[in-house]
Amino acid sequence: MSGSTAITMLYRKSKLFVGNIGDSRCIACTNGLAEPLSYDHKPCNEEEKSRIEHAGGFVEFNRVNGNLALSRAFGDFAFKSRCDLPQEQQMITSNPDVVVRDVDQDLQFVVLACDGIWDVLSNQEVADFIIKRISLGLEPEIICEELMTRCLASDSTMGGLGYDDKSFFI
Repeated sequence: MSGSTAITMLYRKSKLFVGNIGDSRCIACTNGLAEPLSYDHKPCNEEEKSRIEHAGGFVEFNRVNGNLALSRAFGDFAFKSRCDLPQEQQMITSNPDVVVRDVDQDLQFVVLACDGIWDVLSNQEVADFIIKRISLGLEPEIICEELMTRCLASDSTMGGLGYDDKSFFI
């Protein structure tokens, strides 16, 4: 009954193809600046809200039917029950957005991560965090570990930022 988001990237013939479903995110870092290569699928986005309402749902407290905080996901079948609508028109759809970007010499790195990272740090804060550690000569796996540690909540008895799942790839 629950669902999952996805972010994926394909590199082919000097192009990046980034597919996104949900609120996982991809950024490219070019000359020190974070460039989004995906966009979060949130119920309050006008296009997403329109689809949700057309399928018989509503957006309340920035959640689908007051429940789900994203508008695209795998699973979440309770939001995909309209037999008269194709899957791309259901309240929650698994149709990805795809962004295509040329790769040039200014591209420093690409980051793919789930919302547990982006809920805590902005695109540019993640890029800056990584740039600093690359300049220190740290390996990508160490940088990933440090970033996940940075985004963990300091007190496990409280809810809020730092408690969501975390996955990350540089």
